[in-house]
Amino acid sequence: MTAVTARTSSQTQDRATHGVAEQEARRTRRLPLPRARGALSAALLATLTAGPPTQDSQAGVATLREAAADLVRRGHDVLQDDDVQLTLTVLYELHHRGVDEVDDAWEWEPGLLAVRQSLERPFEAAVRSRAGQPSCAETDAAGVARRLFQLAADDAPSLARYVAKDADSEQAREYLVLKSLYQLKEADPHTWAIPRLAGAPKAALVEIQTDEYGGGQAGHMHAELFARTMRGAGLDDAYGRYVDAVPVPVLAALNMMSLFGLHRRLRGAIVGHLAAYEMTSSIPSRLYGNGFRRLGHDAETTRYFDEHVEADAVHEQIAGRDLAGRLAEQEPGLRDDILLGAAACLAIEGDVAAFALDRWKRGDSSLLVPLDDVSTSGS
Repeated sequence: MTAVTARTSSQTQDRATHGVAEQEARRTRRLPLPRARGALSAALLATLTAGPPTQDSQAGVATLREAAADLVRRGHDVLQDDDVQLTLTVLYELHHRGVDEVDDAWEWEPGLLAVRQSLERPFEAAVRSRAGQPSCAETDAAGVARRLFQLAADDAPSLARYVAKDADSEQAREYLVLKSLYQLKEADPHTWAIPRLAGAPKAALVEIQTDEYGGGQAGHMHAELFARTMRGAGLDDAYGRYVDAVPVPVLAALNMMSLFGLHRRLRGAIVGHLAAYEMTSSIPSRLYGNGFRRLGHDAETTRYFDEHVEADAVHEQIAGRDLAGRLAEQEPGLRDDILLGAAACLAIEGDVAAFALDRWKRGDSSLLVPLDDVSTSGS
């Protein structure tokens, strides 16, 4: 073989290897096109997969708008409506990493934004109703932080205790699936708040997010650590891989973060959500790590949880005082939304835990599709 031939062969092999790697990267970057969960999500998916938005596609968008308006008029409990929540998940994902088979031009299509807005109104109202509005007489940083810690202290980590002591291997794997839609993009919805803050709260959020993103090292990003945990448990770590398997409370929790993060007027709520999330992470993470160790998993698999034991013990102080507390001090009018976001986080995430525990204690799966069926269905 001549040097030129060898070089050409090597280049061809490199291109082929790069092509496979790029194909794999694309597979893990976008949300797989989900199965519809009702007439509304079916109409949305049909519209989005017909091609990029054009004048001809406006008829489909108009039909979708009417279907969304009709559903809202019927007054369904949107937090429990699979069709509504999947529709919102897909619409929000256009602002995250995109959806397989859907042209990115749909992200800012005005008619589609109107559909999302029509669903967001009842969704936000339902979230507010479910969370309630915690009271707080103070607007100084220390007082607001103290109130947030009080709210978080009432959140018993029952799901974490169950995984630590009682869950079998299949239930532990299901727990990872339930968390995967968010954890594989961990921190992203909260990052939307950075350009909407200023001064000390902005600096505090950047400090937290820097850790979430691994301090600039891709392999240390918390989303990548969670992916390793999934692989260690024999699960597919492709982004959004289990969208068809997770129940509606998981979608509602995911959508709530996007709702808060995408709207500047709700910047207080996304800050409060992050504060509560960090305040209720350290102790449960220790329990989850113990549970996976109990089931025979090694340090590589439990690293995600072990990392959060230490990191979130620090983050909860920064999030409570320097981020949420200082934001309330800086903009007193945001205090109630900060508390709302924290209460909503605790309530809606609590619904996910309650759903899983109820199914497991009855001897049932917490997923819509058994893991064995998901594993053999492809993506």
